[in-house]
Amino acid sequence: QVHLVESGGGLVQAGGSLRLSCEVSGRTFSRYIMGWFRQVPGKEREFVAAIKWSGGSTSYAGSVKGRFTISRDNAKNIMYLQMNSLKPEDTAVYYCAADPSGSLSNNADYWGQGTQVTVSS
Repeated sequence: QVHLVESGGGLVQAGGSLRLSCEVSGRTFSRYIMGWFRQVPGKEREFVAAIKWSGGSTSYAGSVKGRFTISRDNAKNIMYLQMNSLKPEDTAVYYCAADPSGSLSNNADYWGQGTQVTVSS
């Protein structure tokens, strides 16, 4: 079992920045892939970014590439999402997710409870 707890959401003006954190605990997850998804009411949850806990290779959705950066702190077992140049369309509930399979999708095994990010225009 892997337990994920997000924090760091809030209200920010367009062009501003936020950093989300996801504290990871539980069974050994060194071979897991982890990442961030987001969802707005009435729409499907969409992939934002992913990172392999071992090795640190990353991937991003096209809509956030160049603005968002995913990272992890192995010593603290925390995953981060640094979000810069935020746009109103980034407004959503952001979820962290983890999966042992090596690939990340909406069917990931583990999810956090979500944190709201609101970007005002």
